[in-house]
Amino acid sequence: MEENNLKDNKYLATLAKYNTDLKDADIATRVAELTEQNVPGNNTEEVKKFLFNCIDLTTLNSTDSDESVMRFTEKVNEFDNAFPDLKNVAAICVYPNFAAIVKNTLQVDGVNIACVSAGFPSSQTFIEVKIAETSLAVADGADEIDIVISVGKFLSGDYETMCDEIEELKEACKESHLKVILETGALKSAANIKKASLLSMYAGADFIKTSTGKQQPAATPEAAYVMCEAIRDYYEKTGRKVGFKPAGGINTVHDAIVYYTIVKEVLGEEWLTNKLFRLGTSRLANLLLSDIKGEEIKFF
Repeated sequence: MEENNLKDNKYLATLAKYNTDLKDADIATRVAELTEQNVPGNNTEEVKKFLFNCIDLTTLNSTDSDESVMRFTEKVNEFDNAFPDLKNVAAICVYPNFAAIVKNTLQVDGVNIACVSAGFPSSQTFIEVKIAETSLAVADGADEIDIVISVGKFLSGDYETMCDEIEELKEACKESHLKVILETGALKSAANIKKASLLSMYAGADFIKTSTGKQQPAATPEAAYVMCEAIRDYYEKTGRKVGFKPAGGINTVHDAIVYYTIVKEVLGEEWLTNKLFRLGTSRLANLLLSDIKGEEIKFF
């Protein structure tokens, strides 16, 4: 019993170093003020071009097939010729069984292969299955792995199991980056989002990500603000920079600029690179292209 308490204390001691006593209403007020003051000034062509280069272009449908994923990837190959003045997307994000298809089809430099893994989107399966799925995705060419925390374990206070899983999956990633999805809509409160962010980073996350996009609510500016504060606080204490990725429900160019603004104001210019900032979306690419070019474009 004492040994278990010591293990629990490791996580509680980590959380105790930070302010996790957050009030949802306070966060909402701060986000409203921050966005009202700063979003209009970030509504520029330069920012939109940067945001395009931060996109994890995503297809996660039950109807995906080898052929559809190949066509999806070929559009990314064609992009450089079609829009030579723009930088390509940051990554293509697919289910693990399509990693090899993307790897064999992708011909352009600078675009990574990302795979959701480990029982995505519910994370409800055996840890052995999560590790195997992640290892297979990496072996097939995934540069980045997106996993979901065991939300049920977190909400029931079993921080040890949640963090142990992240550590084991980080090990299975080898050199590939690990993005840890909090599923913020299921966490309900700013305090929980802050705690889950800190524990995920403590356990080895290279990125923390809001949502799977499979559950509502998905990404929100309030969740993003809390996560960015957690990243900032963690960096100040440890010196380790962790990336941020909002995903799910990013349906307009304005939405994307709001997230850009939060990152810029909370984390600063250093985080405004696609090594530390991503947008998970399937529909934003065409919207940004249309906005940048001033005409409706349906390229992807």
